Amino acid sequence: MKYSLRNIILEKIKEHNNISDAELMNILAKDRIEVTESKFNKILLDLEIFGLIRVGWITKDKRRIELVKE
Repeated sequence: MKYSLRNIILEKIKEHNNISDAELMNILAKDRIEVTESKFNKILLDLEIFGLIRVGWITKDKRRIELVKE
C-alpha cells in the first residue's frame, strides 16, 4: 500500500508536534523520500488550507510548522 506524500508529511509533523521546514526535509531525506522544494511548499500550503497545520516564519529562510490542536 502506497501512502500519498501529503499523508507521509502530515504523519512526520504529528510525530514531532512542531518542527522546522529544514528538519522535516532532513527527516524525509533520511527516509529516502525525495521531494522537490516546490512540491514540499505546495503540500504545506494544502495542509494549512485544510486547517491541519500552521506555518510561520522563524527567520528569513526558516519556517516553523506546527500541528493544529483539534
